[in-house]
Amino acid sequence: MAGQSQRLNVVPTVTMLGVMKAYHIGATRGHALLKRKSDALTVQFCQILKKIVSTKESIMGEIMKSSYFALTKAKYIAGDNINHTVLENVQNAYPKVQSRQEDVAGVKLPKFEYFTDGDTKNDLTGLTQGGEQVQQCRAVYIKVIEVLVELASLQTSFLTLDEVIKTTNLRVNALENMVKPRLKNIIIYIKGELDELEREYFFKLKKIQGYKKREVEEEMSLKKGISVNAAHNLLSVATENDEDIIF
Repeated sequence: MAGQSQRLNVVPTVTMLGVMKAYHIGATRGHALLKRKSDALTVQFCQILKKIVSTKESIMGEIMKSSYFALTKAKYIAGDNINHTVLENVQNAYPKVQSRQEDVAGVKLPKFEYFTDGDTKNDLTGLTQGGEQVQQCRAVYIKVIEVLVELASLQTSFLTLDEVIKTTNLRVNALENMVKPRLKNIIIYIKGELDELEREYFFKLKKIQGYKKREVEEEMSLKKGISVNAAHNLLSVATENDEDIIF
């Protein structure tokens, strides 16, 4: 396994085992939450990409074509001095853009909105048919501005989501391939060390019980007037002298 060699040097105690288990549970929950966040952001990312493609292919091409045609027609009818005439009659910006933030799975996405503030003066923008063409050109370019604002909002959200998804996926991969395996290996190591300590404790306990049992036997023998070693020696001497005794 890739994470078996990844293990921190920790003291194998019961307390540390509980701490590592709590860390592992937290890492598992964090991994699940980040995975769900990544999936939600990916869905939103794909939806924004579809809107950008559809806007550029279907709407943007037709509107830009009609706007250039309207501008050329207005210049042809009203004359080349149309720019000066329009600028003289414009005091404040009529279309304006405001920004706000939209929350998507904890990510703040910037949104741009088009709105109008008042109206412009249109009585001196030309004469008869020339003024009419200027107004038509103005209406077409207002639609162009609306589409451009929408497209700018979509592309800004697209770039923001792209960076956030990359960062989230890096965190998901780090938790899945580094943090969780390392914590799991630490838990396995601590459990193995605790089992070894427990076996060693039982072995020592058995040894101590054996020593205590021998001491009790020696005390009982001394009370009877003969030691255990002496009893064994007498038994061995009797066995050597008596050939009829077979063990």
